[in-house]
Amino acid sequence: MFVKMNFSQSVLYLLLAVFNLSYVKSEWNTKDFMKREHSLIKPYYGSGIDIPFWQFMGSTMVTPNYIRLTPDLQSKTGAIWNIVPVTVRNWDLQVHFKVHGKGKNLFGDGFAIWYAKDILQGGPVFGNKDFFQGLAVILDTYSNHNGPHNHQHPYISAMVNNGSLHYDHDRDGTHTQLSGCEAKFRNLDYDTHISIKYEKDVLIVSTDIENRAAWKECLRVEGVILPTGYHLGLSASTGDLSDNHDVISVRLFELDLPNDPSPDEDRSKVLPSATYFEPAREHVDDAKSSGWSGIKLFLVMLLGGILLVAAVVIGIMLYQKHQEKSRKHFY
Repeated sequence: MFVKMNFSQSVLYLLLAVFNLSYVKSEWNTKDFMKREHSLIKPYYGSGIDIPFWQFMGSTMVTPNYIRLTPDLQSKTGAIWNIVPVTVRNWDLQVHFKVHGKGKNLFGDGFAIWYAKDILQGGPVFGNKDFFQGLAVILDTYSNHNGPHNHQHPYISAMVNNGSLHYDHDRDGTHTQLSGCEAKFRNLDYDTHISIKYEKDVLIVSTDIENRAAWKECLRVEGVILPTGYHLGLSASTGDLSDNHDVISVRLFELDLPNDPSPDEDRSKVLPSATYFEPAREHVDDAKSSGWSGIKLFLVMLLGGILLVAAVVIGIMLYQKHQEKSRKHFY
């Protein structure tokens, strides 16, 4: 039997249909959910000054609106680490951050996002230990970069280490990185985000730094093996150059991958590894200029100036003598 509906009833049924469709879609992804024990969201405080599931060290300062790993001061390091091991195989780590400072042309050094075995161990790699085990995604802002490069800064790179590799800070780690991309994320007046997704042994790093509310892929590397049971962390450092390195939120999402070929494989004891690395770049020492070059230049210019003045004075004296002789001959 045909039932006649007025316009308001039609709109109501349409809204109900849209609601049901969105509900079904959300139900379809119920296993892609945020892991609160691995996430860091405002308000940060638990009891007192402690943050549940997190510990911080160094110059790290917790405020109501952000966690500052380093202030815009020289020679500072700070870090914050999640003390709960990550047991899920496939995940998406999304970090809302802000890097800013007074420097216009000179600034640094940068910060790193970690999935590593050892935590709370300061060191030379953006505030964390060298020869680490795990994954580091490095956001390098050091504007006065070293060595032969084919990219500009800021620069994002990924490194997988089984504990045997040295991060060569003087070469910005370019000889051990998996891949990387340029990313102008510093001193922006809008929100900046990075996503580190690890699914089915593929590492995908994406950014949202263009105020478009959309991810833009920075790098993709296949054949990356990461164990379960490692820890999330963020660390930053400054040297002669500095910046504020702020973390606003950290969210870890467990990914539901029904077609994962080996969901029950034990990854708790494997070593981090990767089947692909960018071609190694030769470690070439920077050309060292002599410390006396500036002084020598100054002395040469000074001597040249003295000789020029002397030549002018002698020329004037000779001219005056010539004039006197001319007068004597005239009288």
